[in-house]
Amino acid sequence: MDEFSPAATCLISTRQFHRVTTLTVRDDVLIWVRKGVKTLVHQGGEHKIRAGQAVVMAKGAQWDVINDPAPHGRYEVLVLQFGEGAIQAFHEAYGAVYLLPPIVDCFSLPVASDLAQLLLRVADAIASPLAAGALRQHRVIEVLLMLAELGCVIKSPEKLTWPDRIRRLIAQRPHAEWTVDALASACHVSSSTLYRRLSAAGLTVGSLVREVRLETALMLLQSTSLPVGEVAQRCGYESHGRFSAAFRTRYGFLPSKLTEQA
Repeated sequence: MDEFSPAATCLISTRQFHRVTTLTVRDDVLIWVRKGVKTLVHQGGEHKIRAGQAVVMAKGAQWDVINDPAPHGRYEVLVLQFGEGAIQAFHEAYGAVYLLPPIVDCFSLPVASDLAQLLLRVADAIASPLAAGALRQHRVIEVLLMLAELGCVIKSPEKLTWPDRIRRLIAQRPHAEWTVDALASACHVSSSTLYRRLSAAGLTVGSLVREVRLETALMLLQSTSLPVGEVAQRCGYESHGRFSAAFRTRYGFLPSKLTEQA
């Protein structure tokens, strides 16, 4: 499988206040808050990102995240996942120019008109089936250059860990019946080898499948109008009730809360 994650965008919109506990950032992202307020909370304090601002979140960081529709009555953000290919290309071309320490957790900044226009161009390029991959990457690198000018540089991609490799495989088909044997075969290793490598990280295939399914479900509920039952099926849950119970245990609220639109 490709070691580099692709660039991607999505629009998250909801009228419901909600708090997501212990959210792990899986890929370096920029989140442009267009309406409402996003609050990132950890032991060191909190960061509020209001409408007209953006935050760059580093891969691997963990936060409690509060998404608040006030004062606009709707929470709306544009999410740009940079993609490791674009980040690597940026460092190869411009790493010697921007000798800044990479961000560790997050970096917040105002979204001026030039950055706003660039982000919209990136979103259009990624969404367009006619846009070549090179054009999409070029647009993302433009964003990375503008961020570097503002003092924000993202760390160069590292080799994927085994848990990350497995997460990416599961995320491609979260509804599939993933087993140790199936994942080991996809990774071209023996089942015992995969078991040992995940055990060394304190993880199991079952825990990773559950983790990826629920994270995928959260994103689908926030960024689409799909009903809860269909989200459950897309994420491998045959039972609506079991999905809702698992989601509530993980995130502290029922998935139906995110589909309650005024």
